[in-house]
Amino acid sequence: MNPLSHLNARGEAHMVDVSEKSITSRTATACASIKMQPSTLQLIIEGGHPKGDVLATARIAGIMAAKKTPELIPLCHPLMLSKITVDLTADETLPGILIHANCKLAGQTGVEMEALTAASVAALTVYDMCKAVDKQMIIENVRILEKKGGKSGDWNFTDSLAKPASAVTLKPNQFSVHFFAELREQLGVDKIFLALEELPGSSLADLLTKLRSRNNQWDKHLSNSNLLMAVNQRMVKPSYQIQAGDEVAFFPPVTGG
Repeated sequence: MNPLSHLNARGEAHMVDVSEKSITSRTATACASIKMQPSTLQLIIEGGHPKGDVLATARIAGIMAAKKTPELIPLCHPLMLSKITVDLTADETLPGILIHANCKLAGQTGVEMEALTAASVAALTVYDMCKAVDKQMIIENVRILEKKGGKSGDWNFTDSLAKPASAVTLKPNQFSVHFFAELREQLGVDKIFLALEELPGSSLADLLTKLRSRNNQWDKHLSNSNLLMAVNQRMVKPSYQIQAGDEVAFFPPVTGG
């Protein structure tokens, strides 16, 4: 279960508040590829393109694009990137160009979008420079290869395919409770499992009473009357009656940004 953090309870887009997140080292690597005619690739390799060095131009375009990401993607945060690399490699078996973009910073939010933007714009630049000789080029396989750092930890595209997350089997009368956005940071946990008999009652309000009694930290961050609640990916009120197998989610009030 993963409620979209960029939408509030009314379905309105907003910028996520990351001001209370810890500053950590974060990196992300994205890739893309652009397939073309063998003759087009040979032209690039030999450096005989009339517009100049295609790979060098695309590399600079990708680096510039990473820095412009918050101007292109509406809800992205302006970031102080400490490193951007864009590597373009000719692959005659494709045939075409393989692109890898890596972004790094010490900050409060990840750099996946910056890496994706860099790889995408580098591919677009190759297309723009070569479209006069090859209009059948195909940009494909744009994706994140890996990300490191942040509360959610490291993630790798290959590992996620090889080792799919197995579903958790709940015990009788159990339900899961998920915490999102800064609540996850503040409470130091992303989800817990509880049994219905552990609650003073069966409503979401009773669940909140149970959670707030854990310690002062939980009481502080779960006491907001505007706390947003969802069950099975549907927004609900505190009076909702929890049932076994439910997926309960709490996330903080949101504002525009």
